[in-house]
Amino acid sequence: MTDHIFSHQAKEDARNEAILIYVNGRILPKAEAVVSVYDAGFMLGDGVWEGIRLYNGRWAFLDEHIERLFEAAKAIDLDIAMTPDQVKSALSETQKANGMTTDAHARLMVTRGVKTRPFQHPKLSQRGPTVAIIMEHSRPELPRPIRLATVPHMRGLPMTQDPKLNSHSKLNCILACIAAEKAGADEALMLDVHGFVNTTNACNFFIVRKGQVWTSTGDYCMNGITRGKVIALCRDNGIPVFQRNFSLVDVYSAEEAFLTGTFGAQTPVGVVDGRRIGTGQMGPMTERLRTLYKALVAA
Repeated sequence: MTDHIFSHQAKEDARNEAILIYVNGRILPKAEAVVSVYDAGFMLGDGVWEGIRLYNGRWAFLDEHIERLFEAAKAIDLDIAMTPDQVKSALSETQKANGMTTDAHARLMVTRGVKTRPFQHPKLSQRGPTVAIIMEHSRPELPRPIRLATVPHMRGLPMTQDPKLNSHSKLNCILACIAAEKAGADEALMLDVHGFVNTTNACNFFIVRKGQVWTSTGDYCMNGITRGKVIALCRDNGIPVFQRNFSLVDVYSAEEAFLTGTFGAQTPVGVVDGRRIGTGQMGPMTERLRTLYKALVAA
């Protein structure tokens, strides 16, 4: 299998060559939107971020994304030096500058800023923070369902690097993704410290068994906003949903599997570890949840 795809695959859009990017209060052409090699984000992965999607003039679930950004910044003792409303204004200014109305994706990034010397201690970041917003025209486009491979890389314990943080330090997930590609898959299925199925390297993971929707307990994964919306949609629409421990045995015999994330919403999974899941195509439950989610976004 060499035709690798990935869950954040988008249709090519020539307009993205001319996008304008927000960096510390300035909106700049892509070539000029640069940060220092001394920036803590570049040097150490010291920062947090959010991904947000634009649908028909509105940023979906914006308040929840901004709240999560500020919670993460507080957790790593990083002062964003802006209020939530100021961050929203920066997002709106960048959107207006780019003339975007729908099918856009923003990556909002905050690092501890520029360091005085190239070492770890956070007190060396004396010019900061760095706030950047990359906004691209983006429409998800997957030619087929995703293929996953289970990898040895785990989502770890909160006292190592809490997987609930949207941290710039993504090396663990990148290594998981590389391992999956080496195994002939598109992305990685990662287990938790007890060997239960947890998440992929980029998205939250769900299976469907006998009309029930299952996902992990949430103890060892990014508690995604789209994940939460899918759980709530199931509850509101009489679909049995469980956050529970389950193993690969449960996955291989599932009727459906899908991923959730801000970018792709609900992305079907066709194969896990060489085993076809259901028909290998998007199943009826995934399709139903997609429809319900689209209606929620539109509302």
